[in-house]
Amino acid sequence: MKSNPAEPHRPAWAIRALTLVLLACLFSWLPRGAHANTPNTEVTQLKLERGDDGVYLTAQVQFALPPLVEDVLDKGIALYFVAEAEIYRERWYWMDTKVAQAARHMRLAYQPLTRRWRLNVSPVPITNAGFGASVVQNFDSLEDALEAVKRVGRLRLGDVAEIGDDPVQSVVFRFRLDTTQLPRPFQIGVVGQSDWNIAAERSVKLPLEKIR
Repeated sequence: MKSNPAEPHRPAWAIRALTLVLLACLFSWLPRGAHANTPNTEVTQLKLERGDDGVYLTAQVQFALPPLVEDVLDKGIALYFVAEAEIYRERWYWMDTKVAQAARHMRLAYQPLTRRWRLNVSPVPITNAGFGASVVQNFDSLEDALEAVKRVGRLRLGDVAEIGDDPVQSVVFRFRLDTTQLPRPFQIGVVGQSDWNIAAERSVKLPLEKIR
């Protein structure tokens, strides 16, 4: 079949370029400030502050441990939580670019000998091979320990020179229970069980406040 000579021929690179532009426009129109949470889990507070030594994020998460998960904790199995934050710089001509990111890893475990709860906090994943340079906190009750997990204070995202001092910044914050670090039998058992789905995400524009 012969092609229609009246139909203009578009090079492949032009079609690809047009497709990318359309995708960029679509992403730029996606609503911000959206929440992506599992039931009973929510990011209730976010605050972005600038200090002399960098930019910090403070967050508050609300969730309740289902009885099944709490029972696992009581049996001496540690739980791992992860809080992650990213800052994006908006670009009108293309998709936003990530300028900063940071994470906080938390390991919560019951200590039968002392009858206390131990929370290890680290900027890198905590493995059973060792806790590395994690900060250790001890609590007399599970309620107090969970309050420390829910309160993500002063998470350093980077230097002001890298992030910029724009009065408003685009921030994405995520929080989750990391079931991949459970013992192998538990990882298999939690598949499809909603009790283990503890996760929240929030994307919002925050004012960059000065630390008082």
